[in-house]
Amino acid sequence: MLGRTPGNIVAVRPLKDGVIADFDVTEAMLRYFIDKASEKRYPWTPRPRVVVCVPSGVTSVEKRAVFEATIQAGARQAYLIEEPMAAAIGADLPVEEPTGSMVIDIGGGTTEVAVIAMGGIVVSQSIRIAGDEFDQAILTHVRDAYNLAIGERTAEDIKIKVGSAVPLKDELDVEVNGRDVITGLPKTVRIESEEIRRALNKPLDEMAKAVKDALDATPPDLASDLMYYGILLTGGGALLRGLDVRLRDETGVSVNVSPTALDNVVNGCARVLEANAFDGGFVQTNA
Repeated sequence: MLGRTPGNIVAVRPLKDGVIADFDVTEAMLRYFIDKASEKRYPWTPRPRVVVCVPSGVTSVEKRAVFEATIQAGARQAYLIEEPMAAAIGADLPVEEPTGSMVIDIGGGTTEVAVIAMGGIVVSQSIRIAGDEFDQAILTHVRDAYNLAIGERTAEDIKIKVGSAVPLKDELDVEVNGRDVITGLPKTVRIESEEIRRALNKPLDEMAKAVKDALDATPPDLASDLMYYGILLTGGGALLRGLDVRLRDETGVSVNVSPTALDNVVNGCARVLEANAFDGGFVQTNA
């Protein structure tokens, strides 16, 4: 609905950059999800327990806001789990073993980089550069290069169809429709994957820097594990063409894209909930 609504309807994003941007709308959204998951509840059925993922870099105030919104939305208990931990659990990494595992979770608002061992996060980096930032970089490039105004949805389509982090064997192109910012009339241009790659260079460099910073802060014994087992890429942003190759070239460590990159975080939450692992160090509660 973004960019397509009439004047009497406002499309809002209750969550932005991994944190709550509109408390009331977030509460309403959570209430809808909880009610939908509990459609067959009877009046005497207890309210559900809820596990919510939060970025590893959020402040205690932001955590409290998530907790309060979840409780007010109808949860009996609310638990918070850091996104890279949930992603690692969902991807079947050995999080409880002394072996070091590194996860890079690229979502919509944040990129989470974490080294995990013994059931906890040893080193973490959280930056607010991820899929949304990629879309914004593409949107800006198209406006500057072609005087063409496009929406966020179109920018995301361009990213999915021709976006890449390294040169492709067969370069791609895509036809883009938008509004000419000079004449105000509809306009169509054809854009090559090479120029989209140049547009994405800045956010990709910031992402690579966060990975290097995390590796620099990793204890030597765990760093040796990472050289052997490699780094796991997960989240929707991990599906950008060639991102694993670029990070491997930047860090010198093998990088693998999870085959279930889109589902790892939510699957990790589900496993924690089913296993009642609320006291095992994975989950924090603000109650």
